[in-house]
Amino acid sequence: MYQQVIMDHAREAHGRGLKDPGLIQIGESHQINTTCGDEITLRVGLDGTTVGSVSWEGQGCSISQASVSVLTDLVEGQSLDQAEETMEAFRALMHAKGEPLDDEREDLLGDATAFVGVGKYPARIKCAMLGWSAFKDALIHARKDQA
Repeated sequence: MYQQVIMDHAREAHGRGLKDPGLIQIGESHQINTTCGDEITLRVGLDGTTVGSVSWEGQGCSISQASVSVLTDLVEGQSLDQAEETMEAFRALMHAKGEPLDDEREDLLGDATAFVGVGKYPARIKCAMLGWSAFKDALIHARKDQA
């Protein structure tokens, strides 16, 4: 379950440390996994219809910390539509019960495909999804001013 990619991202997490993205549209979300106590606060800054910046602070298991690190690498610079697609692909991966996805979604997920084995352990899915849930919620907060 703990593949090298997960361990590397857990040790040297990308995007750690909340920062001011210097953008007008900023959203933030704090999420807690009540099952195990993992916590993530994630901040996203939008540059028009692009994810301009993602930063976060948190504590928890290797899976939760590595997952939000991989998320940061994947979605920064993506259009909002691409980021939504990436989130849906990761959610599908978590619900695939350890089975790989189709080639197109695996290409979209890149390093996040290392989490495929997590889907075999329902209690760990919440750990892997924590940062993704925070990202989705932060996007909602950032986009509320767009309308």
